[in-house]
Parts: sequence; structure tokens; C-alpha cells
Amino acid sequence: MAFVQNEKLFSVLWFKAYTLIIIGSFILAAGFVFFINPYNIVPGGVYGIGIVVHHLTAGMFSFWPTGIPIGLFGLVLNIPLTIVGIKILGPRFGVKTIIGFVLTSAFMDLLTYYVGENDPLGLSNDILVACIFGGVLIGFGLGLIFNAKATSGGSDIVAMVISKYTRLPLGQLMIYVDSVIVLLGLVVFKDWKIPLYSWIVIFITGKVIDITMQGVSYDKMLLIISVEFELIRKKIINDLQRGGTYIPGKGMYNNIDKTIIFTVLNRRELAILQEYIHQIDPEAFVTVVDANEILGEGFRSLSDKVSNL
Repeated sequence: MAFVQNEKLFSVLWFKAYTLIIIGSFILAAGFVFFINPYNIVPGGVYGIGIVVHHLTAGMFSFWPTGIPIGLFGLVLNIPLTIVGIKILGPRFGVKTIIGFVLTSAFMDLLTYYVGENDPLGLSNDILVACIFGGVLIGFGLGLIFNAKATSGGSDIVAMVISKYTRLPLGQLMIYVDSVIVLLGLVVFKDWKIPLYSWIVIFITGKVIDITMQGVSYDKMLLIISVEFELIRKKIINDLQRGGTYIPGKGMYNNIDKTIIFTVLNRRELAILQEYIHQIDPEAFVTVVDANEILGEGFRSLSDKVSNL
């Protein structure tokens, strides 16, 4: 089964995808060079391994006095991992993924060459600040790359291969693989603070990737159970000018038929509706859930979402 999606050569989508990859790769590399690499933080992935190897090989080669370049080592790891991934998982990793990790490695070593690797921003006494900004930049860069329908390669491929043979959830395996790399940093650097800082970076990176890909949303999803569902319906449609759906249900305790209202509102509308429900039915049951992304009438259209990927 093929997973690779290719845009028509030199089309608008083609230019947009590769622009995202170039910009994302540069931002990703900058996050490592300015905020992660100088402080030996090991946030998983091939570049996390590269940071460890860079430290271990310091002084080993005359032409690399500070150690094997992190970007180069990441590239050396990514190439065989991608080949193995293609052989085992099929064509999930297209040209865009290869270009993405090649550019990231190149940008990382070029930036390191020009700005150095010894605390370029003077954050040696504020490692937590470096973790926060490093995680934000890495997450933003990866989010742009993912939006171009490419992947970051590296440890993601390892997790995918393990998932195929073990049937374990991919998300959990990615956390396990990155955690093993983080603990490798603890063994090599012998500093218990490094894994703590590294997990902070991993957490922030994941959150920023989600925000970059889905956008920031203040919308809320509501499930409302009330005997006054008709009055609530009129409030939603007439005053808030929103839609919704009736869902038939049955109470578990008394086996009475109930009508559940499903709707999506923004924060201001939510406050208005909650106050109204409290007035007409204080015993109503209201569930409010954060909606990360809403596509459809009254919100962002699905066609806009797809065309902007």
C-alpha cells in the first residue's frame, strides 16, 4: 500500500510543499544549534544520538577537534534508517522526507560553523529558557515539515518498524524510543538534570507540533442533557446563530429516554449558553471538551484545510 503523495512538478502545491520543508528544516536546525546542542540536552531522535556521539568523539579526529558534527552524524543515521523503513514498511518515505533530513543536517552544521557551539546566546545559566525556546523552534520546524506531508525520519522509523512486529501503539513506541535515547544521554554525560531538561523539550516539541499543524482553537464541544432541550435548541439557533445535532439517548439509572444536544461554540458563546441553561434548568448535565480543530459550516471549511496542506 503506497503512502507517498506527490504534487505535480512545479505546481503551486509543489512550490508550497518544498518551501515549507526548507523553512521548517532551517528552523528545526536553528532550534538545535542555538538552544539544544550547546548544553548537551538529548531530546531523542537521531540528532539526540548525534549530540552524544559528538561529545564522545571530541579530540578523536584532528579534522573534527570537537567531535563528529551532529548534523553529519544525524544524516549518516537517517540514510540507512530510511532504506530499512522503505524495505519493511513500504513507500511511506518519499523524496520530500529525504530532502527534509538532508537540509536539516546541512543547516545544522552550517549554523554551527558560523555561530560556534559554545553557548552562542549566553544561556548557560538559564538552561530551562533554552529548553523552552529550543522545544518551540524544533516543534514549529517539524510542524512545517509535517504540513508538507514529509516526515522527520530518524527514531520515528524505528518506532514504526517495532510497531509493525509488536502491534504496540506507535505513539507509545515513539515515546519509548526517545526515552531510551534520553537515558543514553544520562549515562554518557552523568548529569541527572539532562534527562529532565530533555523530557521538557520533548513535551514542548509535541505540543508545538500540534499547534502548528492544527492551529490554535478556542472552540468548545458541548454535550447537553436537559429536559428543556427545546428551549436550549432555540437559544443556540436564534440567539447564538449556531447549529447542533440531537442525539437520542437513554438514562442508565432510570431507563428514561433523553435527548442529547451536540454543538460547538466559542468561549464567549459558551459562557452565554451556560448562564442560560443555569436559569432554565439548574439540574442539566453539560459536558464541555476542548475542540482542537473544527472543520465545517460556520467554522473553517474542510476544503480550505486540505488546500493549505
